[in-house]
Amino acid sequence: MSPEDKATLRTTWAMVAPISDAAAGLFYDRLFARDPSLRPMFANADMKEQRRKLMQAIAAVINGVDHLDALVPTLQTLGRNHARYGVIDQHYETVGAALLWTLEQGLKAAWTPAAKSAWTVAYTTVATVMRGAAMQTSERTA
Repeated sequence: MSPEDKATLRTTWAMVAPISDAAAGLFYDRLFARDPSLRPMFANADMKEQRRKLMQAIAAVINGVDHLDALVPTLQTLGRNHARYGVIDQHYETVGAALLWTLEQGLKAAWTPAAKSAWTVAYTTVATVMRGAAMQTSERTA
């Protein structure tokens, strides 16, 4: 990830953070619209808490963007946990699309090609680590 990408992530995240609960609500609405089969995974979830956790996780990535290696164990744990919740590989694509759409809605004019690129790189990096850990978990349990 380039220094420019990191700066863009920080700048745009600073715009989203003040509206984090609304943004997280948009995210989950979009996620369930894109794939209604995901809704049952959250049937017993406190969605207010789920929105808070989502935004906290994104903030952790943005705050740790200069030291992504230090985030790898946390992301691996998230990937393993999500696999236990029933998350499969194709869900990562749906989540990524919902996240980018949400950011576009929240950032409006600040959603530039550079912002889209930086967030795509960031999400792809996170998802790759999580998918790898999930795959290792499923191989061990198979």
